[in-house]
Amino acid sequence: MRRSVALLSLGMLIAVAGCRATGSVTPPAAAPLALAVPASPGQPDPELARFSKSLARLADRLRPALVQVRLTGTPAEPEGSERSEEQRQPRRGLGSGFIVSPDGYIITNHHVVTGASSVQVRLYDGRRLTAQVIGTDARTDLAVIKVDGAGSLPVMRLGDSDALQVGELVMALGSPFGLEQSVSLGIVSRKPSRTGVATPGFQFIQTDAAVNPGNSGGPLVNMAGEVVGVNSMASTNGSLGFAIPSRVVQAVSPVLSAKGKMRWGWLGVSITEAEEKGPGGSSVPSGFRSAVSGPVSLRSAPGSSRGTS
Repeated sequence: MRRSVALLSLGMLIAVAGCRATGSVTPPAAAPLALAVPASPGQPDPELARFSKSLARLADRLRPALVQVRLTGTPAEPEGSERSEEQRQPRRGLGSGFIVSPDGYIITNHHVVTGASSVQVRLYDGRRLTAQVIGTDARTDLAVIKVDGAGSLPVMRLGDSDALQVGELVMALGSPFGLEQSVSLGIVSRKPSRTGVATPGFQFIQTDAAVNPGNSGGPLVNMAGEVVGVNSMASTNGSLGFAIPSRVVQAVSPVLSAKGKMRWGWLGVSITEAEEKGPGGSSVPSGFRSAVSGPVSLRSAPGSSRGTS
């Protein structure tokens, strides 16, 4: 009996000692995170290093002629409709632009400045200047604005959008989401057909360079530092940007600066069904039959004219 009690007591002592030993064990202290910055940067591939430095130099050369465009305006109230007090409040907008003449002419988008009661431009050096809207065109989404009293300003020169190649590197500059002097790099994903002169049906330059809200009106430039397009819109997720070709800018901007608007030409012609004999008994040319199911005749629409830009 005494031996059983002794063994039981010994077992209890061992269990208590084990619990105390287990409870007193603490894990070793974790080593603090140590991050070291090398005294000198790593050495990239020489070719990549030269390319990277070339891009940085190009961006530094272009940004002084890049501007941020801020506007305040009241939306127009359609006739016969009523707006709430909130809808009547002045709207504020933000876009980009670039200087094209030392005396202060700036290219931007029509949709950036349309309806603006006041336009303010922020220059690279931080100066804020009031800008005047000189001319806009809704069909090409181009606008010309001007600042005065800024002295001789740095400019960007236009390039030839017709000379672009698919896969060619381009930079998109602007103020996306209000972030000034932003630069993104991409390629030409799709080039427009030859524009020659400005037409309402021109094709956009497509690029994968990041174009986001606030980039509108900013330049798309090639690796020579020439403006080959004006950023105008982007896909919903921002993965594709679309720019107005510089050939269109070259044709439209001088007219906007001189006349304030474009007058697009049109010819009032409609196609109608016709008899085998045209007016006066003349026969309808056979060439018209190949385009439609039967003979046609051409006539001018009432009041039609050939407008000029």
